[in-house]
Parts: sequence; C-alpha cells; structure tokens
Amino acid sequence: MTLLNPERARAEYVRKSVQSATPAQLVVMLFDRMLLDLSRAERAQQQGDFVTASTELIHAQAIVAELASALDTETWDGAAQLLSIYTFVGSEMVRANVEGDARRTRECLRILEPVADGFRQAAAATSTATASPELAARGIA
Repeated sequence: MTLLNPERARAEYVRKSVQSATPAQLVVMLFDRMLLDLSRAERAQQQGDFVTASTELIHAQAIVAELASALDTETWDGAAQLLSIYTFVGSEMVRANVEGDARRTRECLRILEPVADGFRQAAAATSTATASPELAARGIA
C-alpha cells in the first residue's frame, strides 16, 4: 500500500471527481472554482497583493472563456443572453486586473453568484431525475 502525501491525495481526489462527474456537475465545479478565484482575487487586491490577484483573475477569465465557448446558441434560446453575461464579466475581470480594482472584482462575483446558483439547482434537479426516473415521471422527485 502506497501512502500519498496530502497534495497528491487531493489531486487524485479532484481527478476522480472530475472524471466521474456529469456534464452538469462539471459546470457547477467550474463555477465554484471561478467564484473561489474571484473571492481570492478580491481579498488579494484589498491587501495590495496584485500578483496573487492577477493569477486568480487570469484563472477566472480562463474559466469564463471556457464556459462561453461551451454554449450552444443554436439549441438553447437563453444561450445568447448567457453569452452576453460571460462576455461582460470577462471584460470586467480584465479591467479589474489591469486597474487592481477590488470593487470591480466584487461586482463580477455579484453578477455570477446567481448564475452559479441556477446551475447548481439545475444540476441537482437533473441528478434527482436521473437517480429516480420513476419518481421523476410521477412528479415526485
């Protein structure tokens, strides 16, 4: 039996979590990480640690870009509006980074938190329906 150090154990746990996640759960994971990045960036900006803030904001920008690229505007009517939110927030993250503006970073969080909550609710509803299709068909799940 090989013992893993805590960092390797955590990395292995995350890898397995991602590999076994549904698409909806992956979106929630991305949102959770993006919100964490933004919270860390805001705190770093408030403390004057602009190197850390920049690292966190760049990672959050990469996530929002990935979420935007995954949108299918042909199959979902709400995709265009969500893309507008992603585009706006992405540009605000850039400005927050360039200007070292914690207020702008906080505003990105304020905009994205309800979107993340919506995806969490949708993922929970999807997992409930797939976990119990008979109950879901009866409107119980």
